[in-house]
Amino acid sequence: MADPLPPRAQEIVEAALGLLETEGADALSMRRVAERVGIRAPSIYEHLADKRALEAAIISRGFELQAAAFEHAVRDADDPTTALARAYRDFAAAHPHLYRLMTARELDRSLLAAGVEERAAATVVAAAGGDGDLARAMWAFAHGMTILELDRRFPPGADLDAAWRRGLDAFRRR
Repeated sequence: MADPLPPRAQEIVEAALGLLETEGADALSMRRVAERVGIRAPSIYEHLADKRALEAAIISRGFELQAAAFEHAVRDADDPTTALARAYRDFAAAHPHLYRLMTARELDRSLLAAGVEERAAATVVAAAGGDGDLARAMWAFAHGMTILELDRRFPPGADLDAAWRRGLDAFRRR
């Protein structure tokens, strides 16, 4: 796990996240990030080793945001599974480019900030009664529904709320 980032590196990550959120992954270049921070592109390498490190830092920030959303969603929820599903779906809808960066490729966990992925997963594991395999199945369902919804792959008029309810009901019948 990566060490905590110093303030200037955090500033670079926040600028990169802003660029990602507004323009998508194709716009995420060291030159564009440097422009947002007001430095020259080579200066970024004094703070982050390379683009992979920058992306891992952005993903780490995404896990922090996701964990906070999940924790807030289940805080007083009568039905944590439904609350988590709603928070997961809302997070992806609000941050589609970040969501794709977080989920689209193999994840080099050694580059992530310590504990961020585990924190984001903790509420899902708790909703699954501590069953890690069930939590992974729930995540796979939520991810599949979410990415298909983001990519507008469902037929027009499909009742996605009903599909979510049916899927979540299947996990509750365990």
